[in-house]
Amino acid sequence: MLEISPFVDEGLGNSSYLVELGGGRALVVDPTRDIGPYVAAAERRRLRITHSLETHLHADFVSGSREVARLGGEVLAPAAGDIAFPHRGLEDGEEIDVDGLILRAIGTPGHTPEHLSYLVLDGARPLALFSGGALLVGSVARTDLISPEQTGPLARALYRSLRDRILSLPDDLSVYPTHGAGSFCSASVGGERTTTIGQERAANPLLRAPNEEAFVRQLLAGFGSYPGYFLRLREVNRHGPRVIGPELPVLARLSPGEFQRHLADGAELVDARPIEAFAAGHIPGALSIALRDAFASWLGWLIAMEQPLLFVLDGVQDRDELVRQCLKIGFERLVGELAGGMDAWRAAGLPEARIIASRDPAALPGQVVDVRQRSEYVSGHVPDAVAIELGSLAANPERHGRGSATVMCGHGERAMTGASLLQRAGASPAVFLGGPRDWSRATGGRLASEQ
Repeated sequence: MLEISPFVDEGLGNSSYLVELGGGRALVVDPTRDIGPYVAAAERRRLRITHSLETHLHADFVSGSREVARLGGEVLAPAAGDIAFPHRGLEDGEEIDVDGLILRAIGTPGHTPEHLSYLVLDGARPLALFSGGALLVGSVARTDLISPEQTGPLARALYRSLRDRILSLPDDLSVYPTHGAGSFCSASVGGERTTTIGQERAANPLLRAPNEEAFVRQLLAGFGSYPGYFLRLREVNRHGPRVIGPELPVLARLSPGEFQRHLADGAELVDARPIEAFAAGHIPGALSIALRDAFASWLGWLIAMEQPLLFVLDGVQDRDELVRQCLKIGFERLVGELAGGMDAWRAAGLPEARIIASRDPAALPGQVVDVRQRSEYVSGHVPDAVAIELGSLAANPERHGRGSATVMCGHGERAMTGASLLQRAGASPAVFLGGPRDWSRATGGRLASEQ
C-alpha cells in the first residue's frame, strides 16, 4: 500500500504530500518553502527525502524544492517550465522507476501551460494521481493567472486535458490535488482535500459540462479576484528562490527610536496583533493584518513584495510563524519588530490611534461597508451594505476615505484591515466584530441576498 502523508496549509488552501517510495526513500510533492515538517515526518519514519516533485510553477507560494535539493534531493519538474536551477525536466509520458514504483508524467496544461500531473503505478496498476491544479475536489484550478490573452486558450486546453488524460483513468483511482478549499488558485471548491476519479466524474459540476464551449463559459464565470503577487511568484519559482537553510531568520528587536527611523525611511508597518488590541491603540498609519492562517494571503495582497517590513506583535505571538508566512510568499525584507510592543511605544510618549470596534450594531456609526469577496457578499449580507472587496479597497482607499463608516467581513479580521486602510486615508471608520449572521441576530433583521 502506498503511504501518502498530506500537509495542509489552511491559510493558502493548499496541500503538499510526503510519499514513501520503499527502500527507505520518499518524495515530496509541491513542497512549500519551509520543508521542516516534511523532514521531521520523514525522520520519524526513518525515510530519506530523495526527490521533490513539482506539478507546475506556483503563483501562490514559494516552492521548497531548492530546500529539498540542499539536502541532496533531486528536483523533478515540467521541462516546459524552463526552471533556471538544477533539476530534471520531465516531458509528457516520461516515466521514472523509483524502487519498483513507476512515476509517469502526464501533460495536463490548463491551470498553467507547463502543467504536469503525476501517476504513480505499481507495475501496470495505478495507485495514485497527483493532479496539482488540473483536477480539484469539485472543481479545477483557474486559468487566468498567466495573462488575459491566455485565459481562454488555457481553459480549452484544460478541458482537453481532463477529457483525454484524466477521465480516462480508473474511477477508483485516488486523486491528490495541490489546490483546495481556501485557495485563490482554484475556482469554487468544497471542504474535502482528496477525491477519486469516479467521485469527480459524478459530482464535479465542471466535468458535467456537455461540451468544450459550456465548460469554458462555466469555468470563466466562476473566477473571483486574486492577489497581485500571484503575477510575480511564477518568476521567483522559475529562477529559484533564495535558499533559507535549516534555521528561520530571527526578527530583529528595535527600540522605538530605531523603529521610527525605519518608518521615516519608508518601511511598511504591519500590526499583527489581535484586532481588539489594534482597535484599543496602535501606531498611526499601521496596517492591521492579524497573525492567523490567512496572514500571508493578505500580506501579499496588500503590500508590495519588495517593501521592507516592520511589525508590532504581542508578547505571546509566534515570531517564527510570522517569519514563515512572510517567506512562503516571497517577502524577504523583514526589518524587525518593535521591542516591547505598544507598551514601549507608549512609555516613550509617542502618539497612538484607535478604532471603535463593537459586537453591537447600535454602537456603530455610518454606512456599512462589507469587504468580503463578492461570492461571500452575494450569498448573504446586511441590507444596504456597500460591497467593496478588501483588495479593491486597498487599491484606492482615498476614494472611500471620507467621513465615518462601519466595516464588516465574516469575523472581523478583514474588516479591521479595511478600517486601518481607511483610517490612513483620513476617514474615521469603525469595525463590527462579527459577520452578517451575527449582525442579523443582534438586530433581529434578515439578511439580503443576490442569489
